[in-house]
Amino acid sequence: MFGLRIDRRGLVLLGTAVLLAGCKVIPKGVDQPPPPEPTPSDALPSDQNRQRIALLVPLSGPEAAMGQSIANATTMALLDTGAKTIRITTYDTAPGPAAAASQALKDGNRLILGPLLADDVPTVAAIARPAKVPLISYTGDTSRAARDTFVLGTSTENSIDRVVAYARSRGISRFALLAPKGAFGTRASAAYAAAVQASGGTLVSTQTYDRGNRSIISAATRLKAKGGYDAVLIADSAKFAAMAAPQLKSAAATAPRILGTDMWSGELAVSKTPALRGAWFAGVSDMRFARFAESYKARFGAAPYRMATFGYDSVLLTVRIARDWRLNTPFPVARLADRDGFLGLDGPFRFAPTGIGERALEVREARVGGFTVVSAAPEKFAD
Repeated sequence: MFGLRIDRRGLVLLGTAVLLAGCKVIPKGVDQPPPPEPTPSDALPSDQNRQRIALLVPLSGPEAAMGQSIANATTMALLDTGAKTIRITTYDTAPGPAAAASQALKDGNRLILGPLLADDVPTVAAIARPAKVPLISYTGDTSRAARDTFVLGTSTENSIDRVVAYARSRGISRFALLAPKGAFGTRASAAYAAAVQASGGTLVSTQTYDRGNRSIISAATRLKAKGGYDAVLIADSAKFAAMAAPQLKSAAATAPRILGTDMWSGELAVSKTPALRGAWFAGVSDMRFARFAESYKARFGAAPYRMATFGYDSVLLTVRIARDWRLNTPFPVARLADRDGFLGLDGPFRFAPTGIGERALEVREARVGGFTVVSAAPEKFAD
């Protein structure tokens, strides 16, 4: 991954006061604007004094609840910051991301927040690029990143880099890997090999498997037979990790150390699997999420999706940049690659010029009934 450093001044860019305001409970009985809804172009006001921002998320179909949760979070961020210089209009991507993107451009939006789904990113980017309208997408898929397409979600590469660095700090030097076949497994394998090499470790063995069947068990059995490693990364979801771990070690054994990715965050299958106790994985800190969730529930009457913080943070970022963004000019995309980075509900984050996002992550250890933080997320980036 690219480096890690945030100047304290960089943290102030989004403002600790604003962040805390974002976690306060909105008083009941106050007439506040409703969540943003799709708006036809002929109903949009002229907005001579506000920048137009498009939010592209699914508001119908199977992902509607998650999309609405993100939309609600963007409303919270607007209220909490008191932003007067931007207007966010929401477009439903479920009927088709191309139609949503085209309408957003027709309506004069100069920045797109979203889309949510990785598969929608290329379609939206292809339409937005000729108009020089950048994207801040909510996916963590780094293969979708470009100089005008920024990946705000937590990437598997970022998570792998962090957990490998922590393992090396604990004396682990010989690593093994279980990864699925396919594009995701290829990316995870490359990230793991790079992280191990950069940390001074050695990758001694790799096994791949087909998803959708029990071949991960056979792959884990083959890996155990080879031996010679101190830790093994299972580059997959908690479901597959729970299948593979018993083949690699017993519940009472301390070695090999099982490593995981951010996909394990919030997954009870990890803490409920005896062979995964003691496993390490990296993810965004939940330190501020509980307060955010409390405020969200007080306003909207339901708990937010964990990804809703991405919506909130994308608005904080936009509000900060909009202070120096002249009306009727293109969005200053170069500002997104500021090395000092930004502070959000999920902690410090920043983008490389390539559009790949980097987050300051914590490392957790699976315990009986839950997780414990064994290495807190850094408060600033190292370089």
